[in-house]
Amino acid sequence: MGNSNIAILGLGYVGLPLVKAFAKNGSSVLGIDIDANRINWILANAANIKLDQLLEQKKVVLQTDLDSSKADFFIITVPTPVDSFHIPDLTALRKASAMVGKVLKKSNVVVYESTVYPGCTEEVCIPILERESGLKLNIDFGVGYSPERINPGDNVHTLETIEKIVSGSDDATLNIVKTLYQSIIKAAIHPVSSIKVAEAAKVIENAQRDINISFMNELALIFDRMNIDTNEVIDAAATKWNFLPFRPGLVGGHCIGVDPYYLTYKSQQLGYSPDVILSGRRINNNMPLFIVNKVVKLLVQRHKAVQGAKILILGFAFKENCEDFRNSRVADMFREFKEFGAEVTIVDPLVEGKEVMKNYHISVLQNLPDAAVYDAVILAVAHDMFRDIDLRELSKDENTVIFDTKNFFKKEMVSGRL
Repeated sequence: MGNSNIAILGLGYVGLPLVKAFAKNGSSVLGIDIDANRINWILANAANIKLDQLLEQKKVVLQTDLDSSKADFFIITVPTPVDSFHIPDLTALRKASAMVGKVLKKSNVVVYESTVYPGCTEEVCIPILERESGLKLNIDFGVGYSPERINPGDNVHTLETIEKIVSGSDDATLNIVKTLYQSIIKAAIHPVSSIKVAEAAKVIENAQRDINISFMNELALIFDRMNIDTNEVIDAAATKWNFLPFRPGLVGGHCIGVDPYYLTYKSQQLGYSPDVILSGRRINNNMPLFIVNKVVKLLVQRHKAVQGAKILILGFAFKENCEDFRNSRVADMFREFKEFGAEVTIVDPLVEGKEVMKNYHISVLQNLPDAAVYDAVILAVAHDMFRDIDLRELSKDENTVIFDTKNFFKKEMVSGRL
């Protein structure tokens, strides 16, 4: 597979590592992203992301279309979000499938990595490939599904070191897909019996985490009414060998906050209401409002006016040490504080402020303003760099509220925490 011609559609956090991995292994890689700004950013930062030499050697070519494709393999890694009603948005997936279908040739293989509900590849994507190409599945071309498992901001669990699930539309395609990924994955390859099994495995990975976190968030809601420190309870319970020490907190991002809706959507289509999964989603979606209300109560208890209060939120990314801010729940906190009439400042050195403004119409600063003090400081994202912050220098007075959503600061330093 080292001399293969591979086209990868979608150059985000999943596609870009694949581009580099296959090119380093000797393949000719065509990276496709319909967003020209994304390609321009990659080219401008090629040295920083260690892509410059591969571009110079012509092992990697980046463009916005597939018109000049000579690919034998197509890997689709486009986003699969949900809309405002939590319904799967397959727009990018459909467009990518149509783009591939127009250039698909006999003996080609198309592999999907985008997260979808079980059955989506066969029910939605393959018919588009057949319609656009005039070819027939398993006669003229094959289709595989290998769910992405990239963990942004994690330098230990990387593309090459995470066990890879693979599936195929028939046995021959499965073997091809398995061999394809074996060329770049150092960890084990895990073949499964069908595309649906691989699709299902992906969505339950994150649905399970979502449910576990929602349980801890529900405990936080209960223990708050009892005036019990939830994290102290978890620390105590974790002394038992089989206790899973999940923590309460905000749940956003491109996976945990989205993937469960793909499973619930398909489940409801089949006439089954997935009550446990949906209940977990409701609890996690309501946590930003709970945090805001807690901070407001703490301000009132300290005889601080909420209207006009200066609020600092540390972090906007969806998780620690990561620049990805998709589905950030901090945006919900920002809007709720603004409804109370507070003045809100958000600082996150890792996210791209222009992109946040474009997507959320919210200003995020890279650095703390000089000499600024606040009525409330909220640790929303546990970036390592925030550990060096002196909370006393940010406090307007001794009544400043310090609220920790991540069990990040020492207990004696904060006014409240989840």
